[in-house]
Amino acid sequence: MSPPEPRTPAGAPEFSGVTPTDAIAAAVAADAHARGPERTSRRAVLAWGLWDWGSAAFNAVVTTFVFTVYLTSSSFGPAGTVEAQLGWALAAAGLLIAVLAPITGQRSDTSGRRKLWLAVNTYIVVGMTAAMVFVVPDPSYLWLGLLLVAAGNVFFEFAGVNYNAMLSQVSTPRSIGRVSGFGWGMGYVGGIVLLLIVYFGFIQGLFGVPDEDGWPVRLAMVVSAVWFGLFALPVLFTVPEYRGAGARREKVSFFASYARLGRDIARLWRESRPTLWFLLASAVFRDGLAGVFTFGGVLAASVFGFSAGEVIIFAIAANVVAGVSTIAVGALDDRLGAKPVIVAALIGLVISGLLVFFLHDGGQIVFWTAGLALCLFVGPAQSASRTFLARIIPAGREGEVFGLYATTGRAVSFLAPTMFAVFVGVSGEAYYGILGIVLVLLVGLLLLLPVRATQEKLSS
Repeated sequence: MSPPEPRTPAGAPEFSGVTPTDAIAAAVAADAHARGPERTSRRAVLAWGLWDWGSAAFNAVVTTFVFTVYLTSSSFGPAGTVEAQLGWALAAAGLLIAVLAPITGQRSDTSGRRKLWLAVNTYIVVGMTAAMVFVVPDPSYLWLGLLLVAAGNVFFEFAGVNYNAMLSQVSTPRSIGRVSGFGWGMGYVGGIVLLLIVYFGFIQGLFGVPDEDGWPVRLAMVVSAVWFGLFALPVLFTVPEYRGAGARREKVSFFASYARLGRDIARLWRESRPTLWFLLASAVFRDGLAGVFTFGGVLAASVFGFSAGEVIIFAIAANVVAGVSTIAVGALDDRLGAKPVIVAALIGLVISGLLVFFLHDGGQIVFWTAGLALCLFVGPAQSASRTFLARIIPAGREGEVFGLYATTGRAVSFLAPTMFAVFVGVSGEAYYGILGIVLVLLVGLLLLLPVRATQEKLSS
């Protein structure tokens, strides 16, 4: 009796003209590629990190410390009203992200065009940033400004889905924490450099820009667009297109992608419940972290009376504090684990946020101290959340779970803007928005507390 023919394992790709053994070997090779390189390439990591450096043009200049502060000034409407309208615009953007983001990364993986969609979404953001030059300081231009900020946020998050998914392509399991921290650090440093250019070149008039009609801010948006566009190029030319396990999955229709997402989440629930709980908790507290920076500049100007120049000076200090604390706390992450770092950071954020709220009558010194304390905890929470996930991902599921992490991170991105807008709208006072952000951070902390890491830390 002849021996049975070998069977191709379920899920392995079929290849015409090759034996099942060859097909299995090809599948193993593809899975190894999906997990990332055997060694970390400094050139690839630098190219990847430069995207984060460039993205500070949107994170720091547009949504946090310059354009949104300009958009909520008295030139566009009464105090309290314009802040609430900004909150609702960002909440609407968050709802779009919640509906679409969970499948954008999945579809770019299965199409094998992760890098292409990173480029498309990045340069849509670049175009929208440049278009902010047309937002004249007049109430009739408020909705144009809100539309550009909100739509820019949507496409920026779509780009972030693909960018974050590239982490496994430029790092190894042993270096993923350092590489992730390097990316965050590059973002903070890039923000510092660009904010210095904006402050001295445009706000202080070093470039000789006329002060009327909002030209210093409007031209700063053009410079920011060019900045992001240039520093986004290295990753597109250096990191190869994704060809891992996700690209071998069957392509499905747009609506069928939601059914696939549901099955993937159900499988995580059965096989690795702590991972799923962490994805949920981190989605909530990371939105709170984003809210700290998104509305920080707005609160500094509208509640504490910071001028446009003073907001930028605070922004530079905030980025320095966040960058230094993120790098310094990395050693504690390796010694104690990521969860204690995240929990301590979230507790610090809640306490600092409450201090800003209750002591808001104390003037600018309150925001300088408690506000910088907020920044002290933001970076470590962001960086440690990635390394925490790296330690609890089930073996062989790294690419899938990091992709889900990237998408769920912004799937609830409407929470902080909505809570900010609700608290401001109900009270009529901008400083009440702080309570909305603190509430989101507190809920994220409470969701995180029961989660436990089920795997040992990766060796450094």
